[in-house]
Amino acid sequence: MRGALLYIGVAIIVLFQSEIRQALITFGNRFRMPFTRRQHGQFGEGVYDEVILAATSLASTKTGALIVIERNVGLKNIIDGGVKLDAELSYDLLVSIFNPESPLHDGAVVVRRHRVAAASCFLPLTLNPRLSRDLGTRHRAALGVTEDTDAVAVVVSEESGLISIVQHGEIKRGLDAPKLRAAISEALQVSPKREKLKHQEKPGEPDADTEEIASI
Repeated sequence: MRGALLYIGVAIIVLFQSEIRQALITFGNRFRMPFTRRQHGQFGEGVYDEVILAATSLASTKTGALIVIERNVGLKNIIDGGVKLDAELSYDLLVSIFNPESPLHDGAVVVRRHRVAAASCFLPLTLNPRLSRDLGTRHRAALGVTEDTDAVAVVVSEESGLISIVQHGEIKRGLDAPKLRAAISEALQVSPKREKLKHQEKPGEPDADTEEIASI
């Protein structure tokens, strides 16, 4: 029995590695919050608008897509396994990548801040046995990467054209553009005040709260 204790410890780590990894990620994010400033809207003004526009456009033609947005936990291993681009994120680029005729349309696009870090990336699939059979490989990959990291994934179904957002291993399906905007803004912790000012600001008029918002 004394000799078996070592093997029992190893077995526990192997069997519960996903849960242990998620717990460490959660602990790490909470531990460093008092010492680091969280950057609201760290992906840049209007960057998520490009994702929303591309997702709704692809959904209208039932073109499958999987967009993963990196947050605090790095996705270097996934990026290294794909085709590195390091290109400015835009609607045109996303639509071009997921065009069925494009050699990069299979796999996921990884967004790091305001740039497309890589395309044609393959993600770990979720092992959750309780998932609906309606969920295909893209949805299972989105669930898998968000179970292991704090990334946010946007999925467009090739079969139904439905748009989904996935975070923390949970999926919200059937989103339209306004609901997707709200979900991404909440997931990326974009300041509601910044979002409101963005829509109300008129060209040529100075924004009195710009410096205040930038310092949040």
